[in-house]
Amino acid sequence: MQTLTAQGLSKAYGDKQLFNQIDFLINEGERIGLIGVNGAGKTTLFRGLLGLEPSHTGALRVNGIPVHRGNPAIGYMPQMRKLVGGQLSGWSMVAAARRGHKWGLPWCGRTGRAAVKAALEAVDAVGLARKPVGTLSGGQRQRLLLAQTLLDDPSLLLLDEPLASLDPARMRETALRIHTLAQTRGMTVLMSAHDINPLLGLMDHVLYLARGKALLGTVDDVITTQAL
Repeated sequence: MQTLTAQGLSKAYGDKQLFNQIDFLINEGERIGLIGVNGAGKTTLFRGLLGLEPSHTGALRVNGIPVHRGNPAIGYMPQMRKLVGGQLSGWSMVAAARRGHKWGLPWCGRTGRAAVKAALEAVDAVGLARKPVGTLSGGQRQRLLLAQTLLDDPSLLLLDEPLASLDPARMRETALRIHTLAQTRGMTVLMSAHDINPLLGLMDHVLYLARGKALLGTVDDVITTQAL
């Protein structure tokens, strides 16, 4: 089954053509590393899949359905640029994302609390539940952000630079955790990264964006002088 498809996808900002008739297909359960230089369109592609960049041409579908806002089938982890809500506990930070595709203040009944607990357990972050987010390391906050993406039991994870600002050991640890979660839950993963090395052996394919084009294939097929 196809989880994610792009057909003739084009996107421009003024005179800059970001995507020019790109096509790719990602199957259910595949783990894809998304690479490309700054400005190649990695975050824009994520925003398109979330229904936040509607002004494109071509077809972009998730689970066979045209992209739209508030799709609960997608778990999204944005780039962590600055600390927000540093006084919140780890539990509250994760709980705040429950049913994030709907309007209104979050409310956790018994089912919601069970979902938060399960998400924290899945990323080995139960010990962070009572700690203020502001006291946590970058790697610990990344685990809480990853827990947020699991709350609505998504079939697709979009992870925007989840390895950023981590040391090499934590990069590999985080990549392995994501790989294990995807395998255990049968999720498809599209994960952007500047450094492909922590992903080696853990991703099925690489999607490379450059100069308006896209190339999807194995690491051996894509990371070559001719392809790049």
